[in-house]
Amino acid sequence: MYIKRILLFIVVAGLIGGGIFAYTVYNAIFAPNTSFENNEAYLYIPSDADFSEVKELVTPLLKDMASFEKVAQRKGYVSNVRGGKYAIKKGANNNDIVNSLRSLNIPVKVAFNNQETIADLAGRIAMQIEPDSVALLQAFTDDAFLKANGFNANTELAMYIPNSYEFFWNTSGKEFRERMLKEYKRFWTDARLSKAKALNLTPAEVITLASVVHKETAKVDERPRVAGVYLNRLRQGILLQADPTVIYAIKKHTGNFNTVIKRVLYKDLELDSPYNTYKYGGLPPGPIAMPDISAIDAVLSPEKHDYLYFVANVENFGYHKFAKTLAQHNRNKAQYVRWINAQKINR
Repeated sequence: MYIKRILLFIVVAGLIGGGIFAYTVYNAIFAPNTSFENNEAYLYIPSDADFSEVKELVTPLLKDMASFEKVAQRKGYVSNVRGGKYAIKKGANNNDIVNSLRSLNIPVKVAFNNQETIADLAGRIAMQIEPDSVALLQAFTDDAFLKANGFNANTELAMYIPNSYEFFWNTSGKEFRERMLKEYKRFWTDARLSKAKALNLTPAEVITLASVVHKETAKVDERPRVAGVYLNRLRQGILLQADPTVIYAIKKHTGNFNTVIKRVLYKDLELDSPYNTYKYGGLPPGPIAMPDISAIDAVLSPEKHDYLYFVANVENFGYHKFAKTLAQHNRNKAQYVRWINAQKINR
């Protein structure tokens, strides 16, 4: 009888101990283990991070680090950390958290437009994905990559079509540029290539002219007309005489792209630069900024007319007055000069 009681006690103790153990394991794995109030929290894990860095990042989000670490060890995550952006949902248990960190890298939206230089672009992208601007700039300006794909230091900006794209946060600089090359090729459909060929322009030349059109007018509905003016001048062998190219030439000459120039002076027209379209015929060597897609399509589908000149319209700000003859243009220009002098805009 005594032995039976001992055996019964052992069995009961075992069941209680097993229950406690099972409860502990269950809690460690399946009990909620988050300490934040938002619906989700996000972790940005560097590509070279190890588990100790993950622990530092996740500590403020968890109630119990010890249980999380045990589950991470049991599921092999401790030795298999992967960089990226990950979400932890409010009330998630350790099992769900580790599963998310193991395999649910979330894409991020990367958007860019209106960059004036490749360095500006690198800085803009660095704000949205893991690589810093230096690493991105090195990838973007790699001579071998540019040469292999038909670009150079003057045209490198043309490869990046402004838009919004999905990338993983831990995308490298080289991976980013390769993806953008694919997007560039995808953008240049047969229809767009056919239009460029009809204009006797390469895709890079179209983007170069589009960058001038983009800088000349912010009005999307006016861009086809402005594009038509420049294409008329190119066909007739007339200098483009585009003020934005002179402004770009000044900035490139001084190395200061933060310079604000509201008025081009006659002395500026003497600057010896291939970007100065008052001195050099044809298109500048490359884009003077990153044009919107609307500007690119404006060049590809220009308004057909006989205009050769235009100047800012002071009676309808943002738009321009167009002229077919120099005499008519000079009358329009005189009105603009009177207005700009009255505003005391000297630079």
